[in-house]
Amino acid sequence: MNKIWIISKRELQSFFDSLTAYIMLIAFVGFSGFFTWLYGADIFLRNQADLQVFFGIAYWTLFFFIPAITMRMLAEENKSCTIELLLTKAVTDWQVILGKFFACLILIIIALILTIPYYLTVWKLGPIDHGAVWSGYLGLILMSAAYISIGLFTSSVNNNQIVAFLLAIFIGVFFHIIFGILAQSFTGSIGSVFSYLSISTHYESISRGVIDSKDLIYFFSVIFLGLVLSEISLSKRNIVD
Repeated sequence: MNKIWIISKRELQSFFDSLTAYIMLIAFVGFSGFFTWLYGADIFLRNQADLQVFFGIAYWTLFFFIPAITMRMLAEENKSCTIELLLTKAVTDWQVILGKFFACLILIIIALILTIPYYLTVWKLGPIDHGAVWSGYLGLILMSAAYISIGLFTSSVNNNQIVAFLLAIFIGVFFHIIFGILAQSFTGSIGSVFSYLSISTHYESISRGVIDSKDLIYFFSVIFLGLVLSEISLSKRNIVD
């Protein structure tokens, strides 16, 4: 576990050293804040003391931001051949994958922590369902973890960061949009399967304050699958090399 944390700290430091973290945090807070408070169906127009507007905006914002921070995690290391150097330091493929996974997840959690003032402000405006708010944050964290695992996989299968970004978006679109559309197009068991595969189905359930075991199992399954595929891809590259 210590080696995983060392790798995570290394990656976090690289985020902040390259200004990637600052750009991502400022863009996320600014973008979500603008649409939550000032534009469109903002909190004041809804006239309700909740953060559903923010959760809806963050649902889409993180969908694009996460591939941008994961695209370099393994692709850049593979391209520069530093991944071989890292793997010679008595660390396993799993430790490398988990270290990079937690680094990305911590960065996302930092971004979400910076939006806590939204929660406190709405709390001052009127009675708020605290359980629904924290469930909403949990839903964003689980969704982010799922997309991080997908992003790590796409970053592990090639050396080009742009290709990794586009591939993560392509795969993510199925979970984010297409499975939901197919669920509405089909009825019966087929429609139920597509509905279950859709991230929006599980995210919306949790963000409403309903924490169901089937939603948790879904997210942890996607996370586990993404990490396993990343480890398999990384181990195959090591064998080839």
